Amino acid sequence: MQIEYRKLSEKDLNTFIEMRINQLREEGAKEDIDLKPALLDYYTRHMKDGTFVSWIAVDNGKIIGTSGMSFVEKPPYFGCPSGRIGLLSSMFTNPNYRRRGIAKELLNRVVDEARDYGCGTIQITASDMGVKLYTAYGFVHNGNFMQYKL
Repeated sequence: MQIEYRKLSEKDLNTFIEMRINQLREEGAKEDIDLKPALLDYYTRHMKDGTFVSWIAVDNGKIIGTSGMSFVEKPPYFGCPSGRIGLLSSMFTNPNYRRRGIAKELLNRVVDEARDYGCGTIQITASDMGVKLYTAYGFVHNGNFMQYKL
């Protein structure tokens, strides 16, 4: 097995989107709409303007792991004086490749991207499976996070 790591390109988007949907299914999401068009629109626009970046893991031409980092900016605050925040998403590894360090390598690469972008913090809503990886990496729970659905 020779894993190659590279940035996501537009030609990879259909497979990337399928893997994102598989990730959401695995996390127990309810499928009540066709999410593919919205995902394609989002990734296409934000890859072009530099506010979304992804590294993928490839084995023998097949994408077996994904990562994603969206960049947002809000008014600076004491915990993040730059106001730039990385939103980690799309962390998924094919079940046949898990527990081999692939997710950690992908995480390293997108964290570096956030650092290069000038982010002062990275946020994620982690699945139960991901909590161990993120905790070991140094992520901490923030009890202040709340959400309001529109």
